[in-house]
Amino acid sequence: MSAVHRTRPRGLTPWRMNPNSGAVVDAVRRVLEEYRVHLPLTIRQVFYRLVALEVLGKTERDYKALAEKVGRARRAGLVPFDAIRDDGLTLREGYDFRDLAAAFDYFDKLAAGARFDLQAGQPRRLVLWCEAAGMVPQLVRVGSPYGVGVVSSGGFDSLTAKHDMARKLGQVPHEVLHVGDYDPSGVHVFSSLAEDVNALAADLDLEPAAFTRLAVTPAQIARLALPTAPPKVTDRRAFDGAGTVQAEAIPPDELARIVREALTSRLDLEVVAAAEWQAEKWREQLQDKLRGGA
Repeated sequence: MSAVHRTRPRGLTPWRMNPNSGAVVDAVRRVLEEYRVHLPLTIRQVFYRLVALEVLGKTERDYKALAEKVGRARRAGLVPFDAIRDDGLTLREGYDFRDLAAAFDYFDKLAAGARFDLQAGQPRRLVLWCEAAGMVPQLVRVGSPYGVGVVSSGGFDSLTAKHDMARKLGQVPHEVLHVGDYDPSGVHVFSSLAEDVNALAADLDLEPAAFTRLAVTPAQIARLALPTAPPKVTDRRAFDGAGTVQAEAIPPDELARIVREALTSRLDLEVVAAAEWQAEKWREQLQDKLRGGA
């Protein structure tokens, strides 16, 4: 059998960079350090930071070249693997404890981190819905202290996803705060989601949900001077905007601020604080019960 000629690296391997690649990798590392509290970032988010810093041009070719360089840098140990989110693997497996002590340690930690409903008692429950799955961890970090969950099914949400959400949201009043691209597809994703979920809710005799476009908005594009691009010629959907902007173009710290302000302006924070106090007491009781029976 003849050897397979490979042009791409495999495994972990050193990288002798030329000056251009070295400058780009240094800039990537600076971006990751600047936004370390928001990690992991998607490569697209890093790309837009480098475009804003005028390190890269704003073309798809520049983006693909960056993705290649970041991949090489990760293999070479120059960029931490856990600093970049590029999901593609779905893994489901059981949890096998080595012994009883390991099982007890697992459940003790589980009790210490047990989650309870922090939105209990709110007049309207909130949900964050994100078009880009890669941004979910960042939004979870913002929403978690308030008990606000994050949903992402990507692109034009599946009928199953919308039916499930109609049933979930229709039990009590909800508001969905949506983060998505400002382009023909992104705008239609939002309108299709809102219309179909509420149509399904009506057919199921359930409560309609309120839907709010949280980002990206024309006002944010102007205020943050976000880089725009013409709509794709292949996308024939109606669109009133002069230019398109992806949600990942918003700096991670700015997006966190936008989301946090939306949550805190809609929630009764005293009710949230009381729910968290009660949750802490319940966590302590869970741990006491586990340790008492050990």
